[in-house]
Amino acid sequence: MGVDIGGTKVAAGLVDHEGEIREQRRTPMVANQDAAAGLAAVVSAIDSLLQHAPGAKSSIGGIGICAPGPLDPYTGLVINPPNLPCWRGFPLAAEISRIYRVPVKVDNDANAAALAEVRWGAGRGYSKVFYATIGTGIGTGIVFDGAIYHGRTGAAGEGGHMSIDYRGPRCGCGKPGCIEVLASGPAIARRARARLSESGGASLLRDLAGGEINAVTTEMVGRAYAAGDALATQVLEEIVELLTVWLSNIVDLLEPDIMIVGGGVAKMLSGFFARIRNRLPQVCVNPRPQEIPLVLARYEAEAGIAGGAALCWNN
Repeated sequence: MGVDIGGTKVAAGLVDHEGEIREQRRTPMVANQDAAAGLAAVVSAIDSLLQHAPGAKSSIGGIGICAPGPLDPYTGLVINPPNLPCWRGFPLAAEISRIYRVPVKVDNDANAAALAEVRWGAGRGYSKVFYATIGTGIGTGIVFDGAIYHGRTGAAGEGGHMSIDYRGPRCGCGKPGCIEVLASGPAIARRARARLSESGGASLLRDLAGGEINAVTTEMVGRAYAAGDALATQVLEEIVELLTVWLSNIVDLLEPDIMIVGGGVAKMLSGFFARIRNRLPQVCVNPRPQEIPLVLARYEAEAGIAGGAALCWNN
């Protein structure tokens, strides 16, 4: 079973040995009450799934949970996630294991999704895998020889908070110029709104937003780009250049066998993947970066469920 916990919902799913999600259920998450209420929301999602899958309880080998960090993947302790104030130093893995009497693993969503891609998805057959999810934020996971690289304390792999401009805007993490604040979904919308304000010219984006520049969203940028809008294309080209510089650092640091991109913004940017690979030799120290595949992830909205399940399969 894979469980994906967010600030507003809990999704639980049953995943088979080929990585197919056979059944799933979602329930609301109670993030702003006490720890017991938060735990009860997770238990409700799991119980709902088990009720709709007769016989599943006896066949589940483990439960893997994707939870917002910071957390300790070695102990399953949720430390102090901003999106889940109900939990501070909460032993999530131990509590779920106590209730259901199965092994439980806890990790962040990007690490777990990376493992799912290695086991069942685009990273299958590769030894050294770098995974990035681009959406509301930018998260990353590193998998070496089938195991997540956690670092000394479990806090490694925060590639979204790698700064590429020390004079850039301050990220929510407190650092200046992180790739997350420059190229995540909200950053794309902010850049589009700024370009619209500067240009004053015609753009499909303006029409999609009903003439209200502040109403422009990332999804609108994607629609306008797909329709050939020049301003939306310019915005995405600028975002792609930032991502290229960031990925060049990843290549020079890790030299992975493959780089996989998932998340809500990934499909919108996938048409630029060949451009990024062709540009990498100009910004990398590595002499052969264009040989590293840059591909879309298999899992989209269900990456958290698949990732949670992969934690158990790996274990």
